[in-house]
Parts: sequence; structure tokens; C-alpha cells
Amino acid sequence: MHPAFIVYRKELTDALRDRRTLLVVLMSSVLLGPLVLVALSVFIATFESRAEQREVHVVGIEHAPTLANFLERQTYTIKKAPPDYEQRLRAQKYADPVVVIPPDFEAGLVNGDAPIVEVISDSANRQASGSAGRIQRLLRGFNRERATLHLAMRGVAAELVEPMQLEERDLASTQTRATQFTGMLPFFVMLAVLYGALNAALDTTAGERERGSLEPLLMNPAERVSLVLGKWGAVASLGMLIAVLSSLSFIPAQWLLRSDTLAAMFQYGWREALLFLAVLLPFAAALSAVLMAVAIRCKSFKEAQASTAVLVLGISMLPLVQIFQQTGEEPWQWWVPALAQQTLMTRVLRGEGFSVEQVVVPLVVCVGLSVMGIVFVGRMLRVAAVR
Repeated sequence: MHPAFIVYRKELTDALRDRRTLLVVLMSSVLLGPLVLVALSVFIATFESRAEQREVHVVGIEHAPTLANFLERQTYTIKKAPPDYEQRLRAQKYADPVVVIPPDFEAGLVNGDAPIVEVISDSANRQASGSAGRIQRLLRGFNRERATLHLAMRGVAAELVEPMQLEERDLASTQTRATQFTGMLPFFVMLAVLYGALNAALDTTAGERERGSLEPLLMNPAERVSLVLGKWGAVASLGMLIAVLSSLSFIPAQWLLRSDTLAAMFQYGWREALLFLAVLLPFAAALSAVLMAVAIRCKSFKEAQASTAVLVLGISMLPLVQIFQQTGEEPWQWWVPALAQQTLMTRVLRGEGFSVEQVVVPLVVCVGLSVMGIVFVGRMLRVAAVR
């Protein structure tokens, strides 16, 4: 049996021996993405439910019977807002914008004075501000109806007021619109792979040095390259296992979606899962080598945790890059590990294809990082053996 395989089996056995830690890592990695997806669907379903209720919260509706008639004809239910609605909106304990009607509304409407109606919300209150646009469109409908009636009474065609018709055409596909909500999922999948490989990488390098079992291992006649390949193979296997479970977990997670809109837009099947794996497996291999290279220099498990925190922080900052970058995808992104994988997985969710450059460049970077990490770990083990 090849020495590398013996080391691989030994490291894998050590990693699987701590079943409690392994179970926590597996469960958190597998459940993280689906839980985020389900929580997102519940959030969207809450907005949909509020929109379907067709309620308008009003102060002073007794001053505007014309507007009340219009709202009732639109099948909206008029509810009286509480006196302390401003404080509740600021405290985010009131989730509906409030329409405030002045006492002279009807008189101003008859005299053509254009009475001022306020739609009060708090931009920090997401639920209230999210419904403000719907209420404003409803009130604009009342304005258009009144204007059309006045023009008809004077024998003027309503088309003269609006000489052109405005139609909106959205070029985004259904899957692309869904990524406005699900664009964070690739980030959570990569975090799952990172934390899945992290413990094994630290334990097989710094942990083994701390336990004092590294030196006896180096006394074996096996070549250093076999030791390194065996250790790296075990860590990469765990990272790849997390990648497989995370990618496949979204398929059953779709059955738990609470929002009909999101369920119709989010299309994730076996094709998307396989494309996720094609992106994640080389990334898991490279990430394992980099984590081992960082941890092999440390003398204790805690020191290795502190050293790898920079890497974890770097991957955690990736969503900020896409938020601040307003110029779309740039060629340099394909050369940045983790960012390239996140962009590729986002393209998968959008239903978009890959170009040759978008596939080859991240793959070359992952292979390069894997080779450099393995070579560095081998050199560090050689130095440790000499000491």
C-alpha cells in the first residue's frame, strides 16, 4: 500500500474519531444554506401577506368621503391609525405607513386647491417603508381618476393630458430576479466549505505538533511528499464532502419555501448542483492546502486559529466587494480566489453560462495554490524533521 494512502487513511480516521465535533460541523454546514433560504422565504412571505391584506391606515378619513369611496371601490379596508403612530413607527412597532388627511380636504378638492395628503413612514422601519410605495401608487390612482372625471365633464379627452403611453419592460429573466434575494447563498456555501476544512487542517498540522505526535510521524521512513499528500488529501476530502452536502441540500430545501413568489423564481435542480460542485471542488482542494500552509508554522492549535482568522475574515468580506462594485463583473475577479467562485455560483443561480476564461482562470489559480501550499508544507515538515 502506498505510504500516502496510509497517511491519508490515518488522518481521515483521526478526523472522524471526534464524532461530536464532526457532527456539529456537518450539520451546521449542511443546514446553514437551507436555513438562510427558508428564513428569506418567510421574510418575503410576510411582505406578500401584508400586501394581500389590502389595508390602508388613515388619520382623518372622516374629512374625505370621496377618497374613502375610492379606496373601498379598490377593495381596500380602511383602518384608523392609533394616535401615537409616529412613536410606534420610529420604534418599529407599527408596520404600516399612515395616510394623514387634512380637515379641509373635501373643500380644497372642490375648489381645486390641491389639498396636501401626507404618507408618513420611517425609512428605518423596513416594513413600513416597503409598503409606502404601494400606498402612494394607490393615491396616484385617485388623482388620475379625479382628473379624468373633470376633463370628461368639460368635454376634453383624457388622452390630451397623457400624450404618450409608458410601458416598462424588464430584461431580467426569472432566475436573475431571484438572485436579488438568493445572491447570498454562494457566500454561505463557501463559508461552509471553509469551516468544514478548517478544523481538519488545524488538527493535522498545528494540533499534531501540539500533541507531540508530529515528530514520531516524521521519523517514519516514508517520503515527505507522501506525508504531505496524505494529510492534504484527508483535509481536502472533508472540505469536498461539505461542498457536496451543501450543494445538494438546496434541492430538498426548496420544498420548505414559504413564499410562492420565491418558490416560482428559485430554480435549483441537479444541473445547478453539479455546476456548484464543479466550482467548489477545486476551491476546497486549494483552500485545504492554504489552511495547512498557514497552520503548519504555528506551535499550538490556538495560535493556528488566530493565524487563519485573517483568511476567514478575507472570505467574509467578499459580499462587500459585490456591493461596492457597481460596474458589473471585471476580468480581474477571475484571478481572486473565493471571489471568482462566488461570482461563478451567482451566474449559475442566474441561469447564465460560463466562458472559457471564466472556467480556466479560477481552475488554474486553485491548482497553483494547491501546489504552492503542498510544497510549503513539505518544506516546513523537512525543517521540523531536521530539528
